Amino acid sequence: MSKQTFYLTTPIYYVNARPHIGHAYSTIAADVIARRHRLLGDDTFFLTGTDEHGQKVERSAAAAGVAPQQFADEVSASFRTLWDRMGITYNDYIRTTDERHKQGVQRLWKHLEERGAIYLSTYTGQYSIGEEMFVEGPPGTIGPDGKPTETVTEENYFFKLSEYQLPLIDRIESGELTIQPESSRNEVLSFLRGDLNAVIVRVYDESLFADAHLPSGTVVPAKLPVNPLDIAYDRGWVLKSASGKYYIPGALKDLSISRSSFKWGIPVPGDEKHVIYVWLDALANYMTAIGYGSDDPAMQERFARYWPADLHLVGKEITRFHCVYWPAFLLAAGIATPKSVVANGWLLFDDSKMSKSKGNVVRTETILDAFGTEVYKKQFPDSTKREQDLFGADVLRYFLLREIPFGQDGSFSFDAMITRYNADLANGYGNLVSRVLTMISSNFSGCMPVYPYEAPSEPKSLPLSILFEDKASSNNFFAFLRQAMEVIGVVDGKITSDAPWKLAKSDSPDDRVKLAASLYSACEAIRVITAYLYPIIPHATAKVWAQLGLGDIEAAAKNGELKNLEWGGLKPGTKLGELAPIFPRADKGLAQIMIDMENPTISTPSTTSTPSTTSPASVTPPAPSKLVDEKTTHTSAVPTDPTHPGAAPRTSALPEANPGATVGGSYAISTERPGTPSHTEAPASGPFAASAAGSSTPDTPQIAIDDFVKIDLRVAQIVVAERIPKADKLLRLEVDLGYEKRQILSGIAEWYTPEELIGRKIVVIANLAPRKMRGLESHGMLLAASHGENGKPVLATFGEEIALGSRLR
Repeated sequence: MSKQTFYLTTPIYYVNARPHIGHAYSTIAADVIARRHRLLGDDTFFLTGTDEHGQKVERSAAAAGVAPQQFADEVSASFRTLWDRMGITYNDYIRTTDERHKQGVQRLWKHLEERGAIYLSTYTGQYSIGEEMFVEGPPGTIGPDGKPTETVTEENYFFKLSEYQLPLIDRIESGELTIQPESSRNEVLSFLRGDLNAVIVRVYDESLFADAHLPSGTVVPAKLPVNPLDIAYDRGWVLKSASGKYYIPGALKDLSISRSSFKWGIPVPGDEKHVIYVWLDALANYMTAIGYGSDDPAMQERFARYWPADLHLVGKEITRFHCVYWPAFLLAAGIATPKSVVANGWLLFDDSKMSKSKGNVVRTETILDAFGTEVYKKQFPDSTKREQDLFGADVLRYFLLREIPFGQDGSFSFDAMITRYNADLANGYGNLVSRVLTMISSNFSGCMPVYPYEAPSEPKSLPLSILFEDKASSNNFFAFLRQAMEVIGVVDGKITSDAPWKLAKSDSPDDRVKLAASLYSACEAIRVITAYLYPIIPHATAKVWAQLGLGDIEAAAKNGELKNLEWGGLKPGTKLGELAPIFPRADKGLAQIMIDMENPTISTPSTTSTPSTTSPASVTPPAPSKLVDEKTTHTSAVPTDPTHPGAAPRTSALPEANPGATVGGSYAISTERPGTPSHTEAPASGPFAASAAGSSTPDTPQIAIDDFVKIDLRVAQIVVAERIPKADKLLRLEVDLGYEKRQILSGIAEWYTPEELIGRKIVVIANLAPRKMRGLESHGMLLAASHGENGKPVLATFGEEIALGSRLR
């Protein structure tokens, strides 16, 4: 019987910057999934690599005084070296400058051309060199990188993307192409269906509700006599997909897929004055790496074996490109589309001082070096650098997957990492292993005791069944690790209740039986927990497995011993391995050490209990924030249309058109300039746009209608809600306005939990100027009412269905 295949990929990372923890986040998740599928017996192929073409790389190389290939070689090597330091188990590492990739991309181009999916045309527009994309606006428009755009007129080849609107909608709605999380799926479908809100407004503006006597311009009637989209459908303005959902025909536009203004790319076959644009080039890596376009029979067999991909892991900012453009290319070429795309969220750094001095970027090497030398090496002075690196990698792996629900944004801080590590690993899992195995060593000559009773399938006192559900297999790492820690707490509590140290002092035969039963049961629980934790913290669990006397955990994984775990797997009499601490405690001062490692040229006041030895006078004033990829931070969003000719997806976890500084591969948005006073965590007038002190008429100044119409009130839905570290009153919300998503910070944490907010439709002031709170940008304000000075605010919401983005008038 042949093995089931499983093919997964990370985004390939753009070589305009060296790796940081944002890149590591996607790669770690992929490694965990790959290890899990391998131990289940699946024929698993795990791909990562680098995206190396484009005008940005060409210019960056010129500025550095080196050839583009040398520039790409150096940065790509830094990614591969880091993954090897971390023990990432990729099967292949693709580079878009590889000859095999070039051959495959050109073959894909020819295939698309032969099938009539490509045509030649011209385009003039404003081009952002830093982001390698066209943007809307007049000459000199400030691009997403904060620099003026250049007017570019080019003869380009275009791809007939517009022909694949309905096939893509049907494929996603039917589940043939699954997209997670749900918010990303909704975003992609909204993009594909077009601006249905505009159609609804058109129905109102043209007074098509004759029976309702609606005046022209009415957007939110008190009661809808019929769905306005039904009227639009009758008039042919919208059509229906196979599932009966409305979409606007023609909303998807054709895309430019070549450039002739620079040369650093793969030449268009037959017309070498053009190069294939970076996103068609880069996306094809998922096929070229496993043999697409190869003349080698072995590589052709590999492609037939693994394609289509089971899972593309991507940053959420590039979901659209993987779920619209990539499957459209494949459909046009007659090639099977991927089965699933899963988007991880962004990492946000909550230390504003760090943001100013280092652009909010945290290098993975900092965590490896700090935990490896300051924690592991101090406990094990004779340990190798390899052991230290793998230990540090385990700490980072555990923290990122335990702290952040996968698919959502999450905050990163050195203090939070140390706290989580000490609580869950040093004091939790590690302490349990140490205390149990030490007692077996002392009381049973270092050999596994005999379980004295009839072996149960699973002791009722140890809730291991929740681990057997194994949410890690469905990418729900957060829930799985939370449950694993709950089980560890139960086992630890059972040991405390049994008090084996007291039983060991007793001369009673019954107590000796109870001692054996208690310690054996605890060891069995540790064995099961360790097997399930192996894909997430492989280095640490290997040490536990060896101390249990079970040998090499890697061999156990390959032999299938880590799946279908049943109670009683530990053989009595098994000799324990050499005992030693697994997770030495980390001192809180380690946070300052990591801050100093990230800021080698400045002194930063400590945010931990470790006092700073630097006087305030010696602290270098913070420089303006800058992006890790050398893109300048800017403070106003430039409208961009991804369907615009040439709009470029980036197949990396680096940020795109977003007005903020990166934090671990994502955004910590800040509009603060050096020298400007920082804002408090809530607006002086309170966190809400409306409140009522009581039933009496409020003593507020009157405004003219011209003032009122300046306020843009819109319907929005809360899609993400989470607490902000060290901010008791604030919640960070992501709201969907239909036409875009916004981040809003709101001081309602005292009255609303994040869980009860997700999915609510609310009213927001959409044209409120952005402001900075807690180092993050808040772009908008919620509308709410409250009674009394300290009354609970009640969010303004709707009792009837209303389209997102609808304007209140």
